[in-house]
Amino acid sequence: MEPDSPDLLAPVGRGGALIGYARVSTKGQKLDRQIAALEAASCQRIFSDKKSGKNAEREELWNALDYIREGDTLVVPSLDRLGRSIQDLISIVAGLRKRGIGFRSLHESLDTTTPGGRLVFHVFAALAEFIRELIVQGTHEGLAAARARGERLGRPPAMTEEQIRHARSMLADPDASVTSIAKLLGVSRTTIYKYVPELRAGHRPSVGGQHSGLERA
Repeated sequence: MEPDSPDLLAPVGRGGALIGYARVSTKGQKLDRQIAALEAASCQRIFSDKKSGKNAEREELWNALDYIREGDTLVVPSLDRLGRSIQDLISIVAGLRKRGIGFRSLHESLDTTTPGGRLVFHVFAALAEFIRELIVQGTHEGLAAARARGERLGRPPAMTEEQIRHARSMLADPDASVTSIAKLLGVSRTTIYKYVPELRAGHRPSVGGQHSGLERA
């Protein structure tokens, strides 16, 4: 149950204006049918976007959400016209409910201004959270199993042990620059400094184990 509502099934959005929202995802698609359906549903004002549901900017949707007021109801031709995903859809509808605004989807006959419609959407939200928790749990179990098998997790190192040995050997030559060695090994200067830490202190490896001054500028 939502903390801001004492009754999970309490309807919201009754008695206000019906505000429509339509969207097409490609240039070739037309809004005519969606707008006609929204007009038939008695929407007093209709906002429309001609952008993909994956486009986070959906300007007219945000304009509709800014325009709509408590007691009103947002109407869409179908659920996939509103959200990019089930989580996105639930987030938008939950935000509407907190503002006292209803939601209707014509194709699915879903109406949160009724107790039954509100219950269906609550089930959707619970299912989405359950799936998210399963994914997180599965990820954690997979990582634990990989660690138990001794597998290395995360990104592979930028330099192998063999490359580090080659770098140290070449750096023992005072005429060799860090830049040239980095290019030869196919890594950046920063990587060389990371894997040969004595360079940061101004020293270079030497064959005899002693250190000499850092490369020329």
